[in-house]
Amino acid sequence: MKTFNYHAPKDVKEASKLASSNSAFLAGGMTSIPSMKLGLATYKDVIDIKKISKLSGIKVSGKTVKIGATTKHADVASSKDVQKAIPALAKLAGNIGDAQVRNRGTIGGSISNNDPSACYPSACMALNAVIHTNDRKIEANKFFKGMFETALKKGEIVEAVEFAIPEKADYQKHPNPASRYAIVGVFIAKHKDGVNVAVTGAKSCVYIDKDLSGKLSSDFSSGAIEGMELDDSEMNSDMHASSEYRANLVSLYAKKAVEAC
Repeated sequence: MKTFNYHAPKDVKEASKLASSNSAFLAGGMTSIPSMKLGLATYKDVIDIKKISKLSGIKVSGKTVKIGATTKHADVASSKDVQKAIPALAKLAGNIGDAQVRNRGTIGGSISNNDPSACYPSACMALNAVIHTNDRKIEANKFFKGMFETALKKGEIVEAVEFAIPEKADYQKHPNPASRYAIVGVFIAKHKDGVNVAVTGAKSCVYIDKDLSGKLSSDFSSGAIEGMELDDSEMNSDMHASSEYRANLVSLYAKKAVEAC
């Protein structure tokens, strides 16, 4: 691993000022540290934000659940407040990676990295999340831009993610047996104004399946989407699953999520 300048700023303002075009914010380090060790990424400055108290914690209001960016997956999974308000979100967090990842990885790091197989982006999309940064608020459907790409600008730091509490929700995934990343993950959330079916792992970026969402908005039952054939032309195809198989998994896990609701 090449040498770099390490910084531990006392607050978000200082952290943002330290950022350059060749720097990385570090919270859990579940992606950045392995990438640096393997020589896949090099940085001039590494800015450690995990000890900034403002960025951690869970707050539930009447309509939303707000989670600080450096809150660990294990803390979300074990939170009684999250389990009561959005059980599907606690379930998702409790099935990310392994125990080591859950006790180090953070929600802010997950969505900022925007791995196409990560679980949290699907929750953001399905639950109409708003991403709070040190500069603005960004709706989830405008935040995730493409593979490993988000709407974040240089020096912009995710401070918290605010999820709308749905009427019903569930998350189902087909995990890679080694990494536990989602080969396909489907997060379904039923809101007063309709149903969101968010899919991760199937394409290069998380997305809302409009066909499934439309069907379930009219009839929230597994029967409503029975036999639906999804377009697999833009789906990933690799050693783990073909595009056709991923399309089938999306349909299968969408039905399972509806039934679990």
